[in-house]
Amino acid sequence: MRVNRQIFFWFLAVAVLLTAMSCAVNPVTGKKELMLISEAQEIELGKQTDQSIRMQYGLYDDPALTNYVRRVGNSLTPHTHRKELKYHFAVLDTPVPNAFAAPGGYIYVTRGLMAMMNSEAELAVVLGHELGHVNARHSARSMSRQMIFNLGLVVGSVLSKEVRRWAPLAGLAGNLLFLKFSRSDEYQADSLGIQYARGSRYLPGAMVTFFNSLQQLTADHGGSSIPNFLSTHPLTTRRIEEVKEMLQPGDENLKVARNDYLQKVDGLVYGNNPRHGYVQGNAFYHPQMKFAFNIPQGWKVQNTPAQVALAEANGNAVILLRVEKAQSALDDYARSRLQQALQNPQILDQGSHAVNSLSAHHIIFDSAVTQDNTSVPMRGRMSCIQKNGMVYTFIGLTQRNVFQSHDPSILTPIRTFRNLNDPQHLNRRPVHVEVVKVGAATTMGRFLSQHNIPQKLHKEVLLLNLMKTGTQLSPGQLIKIIR
Repeated sequence: MRVNRQIFFWFLAVAVLLTAMSCAVNPVTGKKELMLISEAQEIELGKQTDQSIRMQYGLYDDPALTNYVRRVGNSLTPHTHRKELKYHFAVLDTPVPNAFAAPGGYIYVTRGLMAMMNSEAELAVVLGHELGHVNARHSARSMSRQMIFNLGLVVGSVLSKEVRRWAPLAGLAGNLLFLKFSRSDEYQADSLGIQYARGSRYLPGAMVTFFNSLQQLTADHGGSSIPNFLSTHPLTTRRIEEVKEMLQPGDENLKVARNDYLQKVDGLVYGNNPRHGYVQGNAFYHPQMKFAFNIPQGWKVQNTPAQVALAEANGNAVILLRVEKAQSALDDYARSRLQQALQNPQILDQGSHAVNSLSAHHIIFDSAVTQDNTSVPMRGRMSCIQKNGMVYTFIGLTQRNVFQSHDPSILTPIRTFRNLNDPQHLNRRPVHVEVVKVGAATTMGRFLSQHNIPQKLHKEVLLLNLMKTGTQLSPGQLIKIIR
């Protein structure tokens, strides 16, 4: 295929100009690399990302555990390559096992991953790994590459009809290409995590133990699903071997702090927390906020701290529920909220009538969304319901031509929204990790039987401790169980 010479030289000129103007020294390698994002921009981006992450996942409400994670993390930062950064450590309130970093020094670990780990050294190498991504500026570098890729598409789209034709597809490919860290980035983050942990006198080999736990979790799920940590930090046999090769004589004498760690996670919420909302039968219950509503037949529910989302099985209609305080009159609030939520909505009908004795204002509206560069006409229903000083806003949306067929389903959670008074649901409590001390010498299998752990939980408890039923336990040893 012949390439237009003008397009070629435009791409070449843009690449040379950006490379000349945007080289920065990598703090870890000391080498120059392409970087379009300054450190100040990286920090500001981290602040914005942090707000989004907190809203999406929520922070785990345990100041003692958060301070513990912060203390371990801060013990590593003096050994990093960017000591001048202000680092932030947080525990996210989700059962999904994961850890990740946002640009500019924001490090997160989930309570789901905290439940899986078995020592302070494991926590240290995980935090060290994420600090490695921040210190090597992996996110900033990936975003810089994406910016150049997109700029190249813009230039090409201006100059060439052929490039303009394929630009949307190429843009999607670019997003997928830079979505995850490269294999070399993961190796480097592993190396830095070990280096930072060793500098703070933690056992670097705990990274191998941690990887073994993740592999076992994958095996127990039959390989059908993997922990979120592995979806963003792919684990290979070669990667584990690389980590083993990074270990040094004398490392085995460094700190593990198994008992210290287990005592800190004693009482940790395990799995989904029903206090924050749960589905039972055809209804959604929220004990903490004391409300409930029915779910349309066959619809799926996703519950996060930011919102409850309900989706029709084929994805042809969606309902979102959000909650916030409001001082204005309910009808004014509803109209304002609609303008914030959608672009140029047109109100077709509105009115106020109570929902199960709760004040409410309802609006039917038209709007549009852009899909594949085409404007798709949409129709929806908004209902704002007032309860105990809070406004619960339902927004249901579907394509305009099928609104009538989906509207009964959209009305289901709205019409059934109610105060929750049933003690059976109000008193629903989460499962917790409980740390128990072994009495006499025994095996793990006998230990589980002695503590009346249901058979259906045996595999899970074995995984949490990275043990087998025949593992020998010693008097005084601490073991995690689920109650």
